[in-house]
Amino acid sequence: MGALNHRVAVISGAGTGLGRAAAVSFAEAGAEVVLLGRRLEKLEESARIIRTKSGKDSCVIQTDVSDEGQVQQAVNTAIERLGQIDVLLNNAAVLEPGTVLGQSSDEWHNQIAVNLTGPFLLSKAVLPFMRQRKYGRIINITSGLSQNGSGGFAAYSAAKAGLESLTRTIADEEYDYGILVNLYNPGALRTEMHTIGKNPDVVTPDLIRLATLPPGGATGTIVSYG
Repeated sequence: MGALNHRVAVISGAGTGLGRAAAVSFAEAGAEVVLLGRRLEKLEESARIIRTKSGKDSCVIQTDVSDEGQVQQAVNTAIERLGQIDVLLNNAAVLEPGTVLGQSSDEWHNQIAVNLTGPFLLSKAVLPFMRQRKYGRIINITSGLSQNGSGGFAAYSAAKAGLESLTRTIADEEYDYGILVNLYNPGALRTEMHTIGKNPDVVTPDLIRLATLPPGGATGTIVSYG
């Protein structure tokens, strides 16, 4: 029996990088996975990899997580097809350099929309279904820049700091409903956003542990790789 048997996991940014690696690992651990992302061809590629490695089909839903209508429709579709949502991995992110002085307001709003508003919208959409079943595990991907900031990454750093506060807020609000909400900092990964770092596959065991925390387990915490 896999650790995630009979669980449904929604993963944003599932077309590449950590999102794809997590989706594959979750499926291999027994989960039914829902793949969200803006690029349909990347999601379908992830679905093919999952089918090859686990023998499982995926629920592919092209979604811009910064658009509330698309997010709600995606969650409704997942419920219609699979009947429940047990795990949410808020992984979708945009990392674009920009100083406070040099960044346009449009560039700022785009990164905040994906990196902070996206997790808010997805969490808000799945929480009613998790509350109904008195069970839920939400994992938000963060970064060391949330604590330290970094010259040249104003919007990304601010968004991740906001995400950490949002995580603690949701954890406090939802604990009595059996919903645990935590942050995960994977460190530098080799993805489309980074050319150096470790393979995303090496951190997925940590994500599975957070996705399978027992009732009354840790909530509102930050777990870091290593």
